[in-house]
Amino acid sequence: MVGLFWEEWEVGKSFISSARTVTETDIVMFAGISGDYNPLHINEEYCKKTQFGTRIAHGPLVYAIAAGLLFQLHLYDDTLIAFLGFESLRFTKPVKIGDTIHAMVTVTELTETSKTDRGVMKRLLQVINQDGDVVQEGVQAFLLHRKS
Repeated sequence: MVGLFWEEWEVGKSFISSARTVTETDIVMFAGISGDYNPLHINEEYCKKTQFGTRIAHGPLVYAIAAGLLFQLHLYDDTLIAFLGFESLRFTKPVKIGDTIHAMVTVTELTETSKTDRGVMKRLLQVINQDGDVVQEGVQAFLLHRKS
C-alpha cells in the first residue's frame, strides 16, 4: 500500500482515526519506559488530593497513542521522508484511565521545497476524548515525497 504523495494532500481536508481506550497498563508501562514516575501518573492516593482526582496519562503517552492511531490510516506508507517536528503542542485537558481517545488531523499548509522530489505538509493535530473534548492540539510538519 502506498500513502498519499505531497500533491495528493489538500488544504482543509481532515482525516479521523479509530478510537482507543487508555488503560492503567498503558500509563504504568509508559512510566517504566520513560522513567517519568511523577505521582500524577502513578500514585492514586496522591492524585485523590489533586484537581484531577485520579491518575492522569502522561502527555507524551497520549501523543504516542494518537500517532499510532493515525499511522493505522496508512496515509504515509512509502511517502513519508521525515517528521520535521511540532510548531506547537498543547495539553488542553487531562486524559484519565478509561478515557477513549481518537485523533483528527487537518491539512493547513502545503509548501514546495527547493528539491522537486519533495514538499512540506503542515497539519493541525487534535486528540479528542469520548466527550468530544480536545485534550491535545498541535501543528506538525512532515516532509513528503512528490510524485516523480
